[in-house]
Amino acid sequence: MSTYPQAPREPPVAYHNNGVVHDYEKNPMYEKDESPMGSGHNGEYDVQTGETAALHRSLKSRHMQMIAIGGAIGAGLFVGSGSALQNGGPASLVLSFIIVGFFLLLTMQALAELAVLYPVNGAFFIYICRFIEKSWGFACGWDYAISWLTVLPFEITAAGITIGFWPAGANVNIGVWITVFLVALSAIQIFGVRGYGEVEFVLSVIKILACTGFIILGIIIDCGGVKSDPRGYIGTEYWRAPYAAFRNGFPGFCSNFVNAAFAFGGTELVGLAAAEAANPLKAIPTATKQVFWRITFFYIVNLLLIGLIVPANSDALLGASGANTKASPFVLAIETAGIKGLPSVFNVVITISVISVANSCTFGSTRTIQALAGQGMAPKFLAYVDKHGRPLYCVILQIAFGFLAFANEATTNGGVFFNWLLSLSGLAYFFIWGSICLAHIRFRAGWKAQGRTLDEIPYRAPFGVAGSIVGCILACLCLMATFYTALYPIGGSPDASAFFQSYLTALVILVLYVGWKIYTRDATFFIRAKDMDLNTGLRTNLAELQEERQRLNVDRGWKSMPMRMVRAIA
Repeated sequence: MSTYPQAPREPPVAYHNNGVVHDYEKNPMYEKDESPMGSGHNGEYDVQTGETAALHRSLKSRHMQMIAIGGAIGAGLFVGSGSALQNGGPASLVLSFIIVGFFLLLTMQALAELAVLYPVNGAFFIYICRFIEKSWGFACGWDYAISWLTVLPFEITAAGITIGFWPAGANVNIGVWITVFLVALSAIQIFGVRGYGEVEFVLSVIKILACTGFIILGIIIDCGGVKSDPRGYIGTEYWRAPYAAFRNGFPGFCSNFVNAAFAFGGTELVGLAAAEAANPLKAIPTATKQVFWRITFFYIVNLLLIGLIVPANSDALLGASGANTKASPFVLAIETAGIKGLPSVFNVVITISVISVANSCTFGSTRTIQALAGQGMAPKFLAYVDKHGRPLYCVILQIAFGFLAFANEATTNGGVFFNWLLSLSGLAYFFIWGSICLAHIRFRAGWKAQGRTLDEIPYRAPFGVAGSIVGCILACLCLMATFYTALYPIGGSPDASAFFQSYLTALVILVLYVGWKIYTRDATFFIRAKDMDLNTGLRTNLAELQEERQRLNVDRGWKSMPMRMVRAIA
């Protein structure tokens, strides 16, 4: 049974949902926003609550903007890009990241439209349930939660490995560092969503500065401006023979999509945070619009420079995964140029990045599981939110999974265990992003079928339904490319263990989907457009927001284009 208030066009009235009549004014789960940022908006930021209290709307615009990029910049970029460079070469590296980045941009725009119109707890998981089908929403929601639950021990371990970059840190048992990072993450959770937002803001600023600094340094190295670098001017030497722009041909190109998805993973957290944003109408579109520029600047430009100054056939790139900073192409580029001291500085940045992703793990999994419980798709006690806005039992569950990091203490089979643990999150992003695009397509169909107009939507995805259709196509192509490389790995023959480690997520989602179908005895395979629930959780002041959107769109001519471009970036 839904506990969201209806957002009627007329004065508040009762609405019917799943055979139960709720009163808009008397619904005990409905709470007005009394925060300074939310006052005076007539409940437009109301969200679903837990069993006894509501998730607090404490994330400001600056937090949302940093979440959009902070969850994305991590070891996947700084270290994982090394294996992508070695497998596919510099051209494949850049091209695969451009394709996945464009896919993510389409997804984020679709998610922004839904999140502004329905700023509800659970975000895309709720949208998938409502606009596609409940069993698929259950499968995607739990797959997303499981991926974050299993990534946390990996990230904590990775943070400990980065400390081993220095001889003094390498002499300390990794279990000590795992304990330190677990305690730090637990302390952050004490301060709730505001603590998460503030920590992510600070760590993201550091990462952004590091990426910007590396771009400047990379240009200098490529142009031969570093005296200690014996190579002098490099230019595009590593893109030509005897090197190769495309290594290992088509298989090398296909192998990079999962690396790119893992590097970009976490950007969608801005949609998950919609229920805890103080002003979703302003914060969410601003954060998602910046995704394009940030993908271009912090990913594509950095990786283009990496391909110019680091040879793809370098033996030092072997083992470029996790947080093996000694194999990081960024650290390798600095060391090859003979710059002293700076590799250690960049290792600090990588350590911070890993901690940032671990921080995002706790947010992503806990909010998703709390929303699943609120919909009756997880044990009821997990829906509990304390008076400080913390999904307490979900946080405890996530921290408990963090203790799996101590499996590294096992002298045998510890690495095998972690490989299988990470396989649970390998393809999750393709399924989630593709489902978000499909939910947007189905939402627009339902919106039209029920006699509503596009003018009623406060924020519309710039690429519209066409963009989401392209997103679904890209999701399918990425899954096909990954299936191909899982079946025929580079430099090897088909192997059942390697295949399932690469494609286990697909099997998990299928089991979750079929299992929920059997458990609920639900024979519905999709929700018809005319039967979609478009009222539950809808904003209560659409007329006011329409006027605001029209005011902002008064001057859309060529004269205002420069300022509009600036606003899109900033």
